[in-house]
Amino acid sequence: MSADTIASLPLDMAGHDPDGFARRLGDSFERYGFAILSGHGIDPALIARASGAARAFFALPDAAKRAFHVPGTGGARGYTPFGIEAAKDADTVDLKEFWHVGRELPEGHRHRRFMPANLWPEAAVPGFRAAMLDLFAAFERTGARLLAAIARHLGLPPDHFDDAVREGNSVLRLLHYPPVAADAPGIRAGAHEDINAITLLLGAEEAGLELLDRDGRWLPVAPREGELVVNIGDMLQRLTNDVLRSTTHRVRNPAPERRGRSRYSMPFFLHFRPDFLIETLPGCIGPDRPDHYPVPITADDYLLQRLREIRLL
Repeated sequence: MSADTIASLPLDMAGHDPDGFARRLGDSFERYGFAILSGHGIDPALIARASGAARAFFALPDAAKRAFHVPGTGGARGYTPFGIEAAKDADTVDLKEFWHVGRELPEGHRHRRFMPANLWPEAAVPGFRAAMLDLFAAFERTGARLLAAIARHLGLPPDHFDDAVREGNSVLRLLHYPPVAADAPGIRAGAHEDINAITLLLGAEEAGLELLDRDGRWLPVAPREGELVVNIGDMLQRLTNDVLRSTTHRVRNPAPERRGRSRYSMPFFLHFRPDFLIETLPGCIGPDRPDHYPVPITADDYLLQRLREIRLL
């Protein structure tokens, strides 16, 4: 598999060969930690509707957006202003603002203490709530299909991860990277790994996303319009004892001629349920691969640990 594969040869989810797709997806994840997918089934009209609502929100005056910022919550729901989040161990903050949508739960639900209620800017952006909940559900369906393929790749039953992600603490993030001044410190998103199980990303056609290859090169991740970028997160890396890689990635600043343009994207961070115990899969341990993570940890404890590291808590 060449480096160009990440940019130019998406894997087709719409085929009729589950084992073949699982093999190709797993190979891409083991090599890069990333894959680009076509045929994912998320309706282009829904993508456009959600993207339009996100852009409308970020175009609001700063005071109107900050009305939906809840300090001390780690940005779990609602708005996180520009200049707060930073990559782990970074000296400068990322050049972005974002909005988080989580799972809707009824009052009294056993996971409600882990998942606060969503905030909705419906008065300012009509249709925002419906678009985001529809996109959340579509991402979740596609994520389940990908986890089934990952399970096949690992020699597990296709439904192996169903219970782990049922009522998971997944988050839809709406991202806006404003135009970048020539003398701006930092970059749009510093080098980092994702915390969750897998990340599904739409709307990243504007250049800038790069992954750090295992030979030390930064490679562009260049999906075409409508294609889905998927990458492994730290929780799944830990669960698989590093068989599947959580690859370092970043969003670099644009070329000088494009610094006056905003960049938008919509990643979906698919999480395990909060009380799921991340304990190394037995099939990922062997004589040549000792258990690198012998002490299990719940998904929520791991999430809180990492949120502190990136300054959201």
